[in-house]
Amino acid sequence: MVAGRYELDPLSCRKGGMGEVWFGYDKRLDRPVAIKFIRVDRLSGGAPDSELTKRFVRESRTTARLEHPGVPAVYDCGTEGDNLYLVMQLVKGSPVSYLLDEVEQVPIGWAAAIATQVCSVLAVAHAESLVHRDLKPANLMLCQNGTVKVLDFGVAAALSPTATRLTATGIVVGTAEYMAPEQAMSGTVSPQTDLYSLGVILRELLTGTNQFAGETPLASMRRHVDDAPQPLRALRADVPEELERLVLWLLAKNPSQRPPNAVVAYERLLPFCCGLPPLPDFVAVDASHPVLMYAAVIGRIGTSGEKTPSEETTQTPAKAPVPESSSVPPYQPQDKIARARKESSVLKAESRFRQAAEVLSNAVEAAVHSLGPEHDEALQLRIELTDVLFLGGDYRRAASEFQRLIADLTQRKGPDDDHVLRFRLMEANCRAALGDIGLALTQLRRLLQDEERFGVDEERILDLRRRIGLLELGSGDRTRAGESLRDLLPDLERRYGSRHPNVGKVREILEELAEQKDGLGLQAIRQPPETRGQFGLH
Repeated sequence: MVAGRYELDPLSCRKGGMGEVWFGYDKRLDRPVAIKFIRVDRLSGGAPDSELTKRFVRESRTTARLEHPGVPAVYDCGTEGDNLYLVMQLVKGSPVSYLLDEVEQVPIGWAAAIATQVCSVLAVAHAESLVHRDLKPANLMLCQNGTVKVLDFGVAAALSPTATRLTATGIVVGTAEYMAPEQAMSGTVSPQTDLYSLGVILRELLTGTNQFAGETPLASMRRHVDDAPQPLRALRADVPEELERLVLWLLAKNPSQRPPNAVVAYERLLPFCCGLPPLPDFVAVDASHPVLMYAAVIGRIGTSGEKTPSEETTQTPAKAPVPESSSVPPYQPQDKIARARKESSVLKAESRFRQAAEVLSNAVEAAVHSLGPEHDEALQLRIELTDVLFLGGDYRRAASEFQRLIADLTQRKGPDDDHVLRFRLMEANCRAALGDIGLALTQLRRLLQDEERFGVDEERILDLRRRIGLLELGSGDRTRAGESLRDLLPDLERRYGSRHPNVGKVREILEELAEQKDGLGLQAIRQPPETRGQFGLH
């Protein structure tokens, strides 16, 4: 029994590298569930970690917010003994890995249909700043009705917030056979990281083989970094040329050279979702199936621009304009704002970032309307709101808020103000998390120039240089990354000594790069957590 509520089926346990999945039963709501346990003892350190638990809860809540038929519903999460658990909707179907075991080459229409459904899920997840990080056939469930469910959203992110990470038993968080080069080399992840993994899966569905699979995780990661993807049509002649080009596009080594987003990949895949033959033992569905009935109606929405007769003859009267003063609540007295700040602080401590952001947004709106955006009270509230957005993983909105704060604070306090410099770093972190690596690097390099000019503390400058080098490595620019890290290494040794962990990690990366004649190499490393925390005006 888990949490006094969930009964476990003793015959249902399925073990994986990082945990176990059980079928269970929710006694309170009288329904079957799936329960995933994360084996904390298999992580680096091998012991419970309060920060890990907080991340796990945070990522579980983010996943629970995803409203998409291709994502199993999240019902609950918590701790049981030393382990973390996640209670989810029980999905009935077969992992796509089983399909690959049984079918040598999946029909083209079905390969496209599976990948297209995954793109639909990724489009929603990436809009919420959630990167899966561990897409693989075993995490894709093909249901009897032909739909695909994407499993384990948020799990890899919770276990490894900023980098590829080796566990206490040598297991890599993430699956090396499907891991993007930038994730293998430096732990850098973005929406394009998921698109690369999808490309590996789609290639395997079409050809029946994964050319990047090696004898060990490290060997697989090396293949992703070093080996060019083989043309599909050399292995399967009936693959359309446009589909082959799409797969090669997804498998580009440099993330900036992949499709810009999952929507583009979806649109390129959709024309191939046709001629879907029966898949015995996997898909059994006919035209009268309720799912197809529902989908047929949804598919008609927005497909025609023709107006009905009633729409042509009837016009909705324009609404009277609402006075601007009535659209924004009046400024709250100090005690009310204090209560809002206190409430958001409690919510933040409980990792309820979305609710905290809503509370702060209301307070910010009132303060800005009454005092102006640059007033101390309004600025402090805006800073707290932006911090909560970042902690909650809403990087898109956080980036915009950081950008506005930077502009206002620069005008008020000057470009050398400590908050301005720190917020510039945070905006760049957001841009990188959103997949805009080029913009993030541009911002970080400009920030480095300014921090050196303003005489910022050397430790911050060294950390910024290290971030730039790792991001260059993750972006595929290994030549420039090597130059940045080689220049950095003696300065790190002088500041921290040769035995400091960061010194050792930079040295290891450079050694790996030097081993390859053409400058290729990888190093699965764990980066320090991103700069996170509250910032205030002082």
